[in-house]
Amino acid sequence: MTEDIKYEERPWGNFTQFAFNEECTVKILEVKSGEELSLQSHKKRDELWVVLDEGLKVELDDKVIFPKEGEKVVIKRGMKHRLSSPNGGGRILEVSFGCFDENDEIRYADKYGRN
Repeated sequence: MTEDIKYEERPWGNFTQFAFNEECTVKILEVKSGEELSLQSHKKRDELWVVLDEGLKVELDDKVIFPKEGEKVVIKRGMKHRLSSPNGGGRILEVSFGCFDENDEIRYADKYGRN
């Protein structure tokens, strides 16, 4: 996915293109301070997260990162992942590639009691 990201300079500035004529779903996720999404994976889609605010924590399988604003995080199908905001809240732009279905989530841990 990151190999498909296109960056171009123009006389007026530049642009970054994340998808081109692909089946995808685009969202902005906003996580409240102290909250977290479930630890999950997907069978039918890959995701690209573009970090809009610093202060977020990302778990990718057994790795934990604290990405900077503008950093891109690639999540392949089957990869366990979780987004949280230890303090201050924050947002990411999520681009999902493939068949998007909210019921495609496999939850491994969820503090809200969802399956």
